[in-house]
Amino acid sequence: MLIISIYIMDKPSKSSRMLLMARVISLFRMAVRTKYCTSRIKSYVIPLLNYSVDTQSSQGGIPVSFFELLGLLGSLKGITSDAVASPCVLKLLEAGEVVKFEKGAEEVSQFAAHFISDTDQLQTCNFANFFPLSEGTPLQRAEWIKFLGAFANLETKANQVYDAVKASYNCLSQMAAKRRTSFKPIVAWMEYDKNGGVWCFTKEPHKLKFVEDAGGENIDKSINKITYNVSDPDDLEALHAILCTVDAVIDETISSYPQNYTQKTFLDNISLEDNSCFAFNQSIWRYDKRVRQGTTLDWHDGAISQPNLVLADMIEALFPTGNYTTSYFRNIAKGEGVIDISPDMCDRDASLPFVPTIPACG
Repeated sequence: MLIISIYIMDKPSKSSRMLLMARVISLFRMAVRTKYCTSRIKSYVIPLLNYSVDTQSSQGGIPVSFFELLGLLGSLKGITSDAVASPCVLKLLEAGEVVKFEKGAEEVSQFAAHFISDTDQLQTCNFANFFPLSEGTPLQRAEWIKFLGAFANLETKANQVYDAVKASYNCLSQMAAKRRTSFKPIVAWMEYDKNGGVWCFTKEPHKLKFVEDAGGENIDKSINKITYNVSDPDDLEALHAILCTVDAVIDETISSYPQNYTQKTFLDNISLEDNSCFAFNQSIWRYDKRVRQGTTLDWHDGAISQPNLVLADMIEALFPTGNYTTSYFRNIAKGEGVIDISPDMCDRDASLPFVPTIPACG
């Protein structure tokens, strides 16, 4: 076994991330057989014999789907929460092959590496920072699989997986570009805060990018007001006026019971009894189709490592064919329900790499 030592920064930028990956690979090739740790230098025995993952943090936890794609679940030994959307990780947890533990220094020290995304905690020698959620585009998020590959001598495999996902994503985007005519459906990503009675439109770059790559158009950038209070008549009128221009809605409202979140819930929240005169009346989507115990969405896991599936969903939402089954989105305007994720849904050898799903493109 070899040891690599890498310089850990607080939170690498996009350019720094690529430099960090290159440095990891370079140091791997030049590694010495001594292990050391200071406040700024960390070292790991490569390949990792075991590791743990922070699956619950203020930033949403680490998506375990990246490890599945590389076939690394056999070395996963600990998670900080059972709030995971992977049936195979849940199955390993149920069998006792993976343990749930508190995030104390003593508990974390038993693992060769502990992957985290929340840097606002005291870090020990085996902490490895993993930041796919910091990226601004879907493919930049997916590319973080290359970083993980360096910890397991799986750089080639990581590149193969990413290249397959990227090729699929680009093919779908090109297909959407060829299909669209002068009509580009207008999409509104929006979320309701029931405590404040306020709706807001998202400006998150990766979400807007999905719409553009699917051949759609995001709501007018000239709309500089982001929040709308439904108890304020002027705000409510302005909100309805904006929705008059929209062809599809993606409702991101958080719900503890997604199975109970229906079209009626949405209409109640925007103070509408009837939406038949709105163009989006048959296209109201949510990304909570795959959910674990009502609150853990696969949108925050599998959708990050395989954005090509999200794009395929988006294309179907904007240009419906009726012959494609979405992975993450469900249309509540048509009464589509949720899929409850459970351990018995894992029907494969969890120690083997999960093969990326490649939607038909043509």
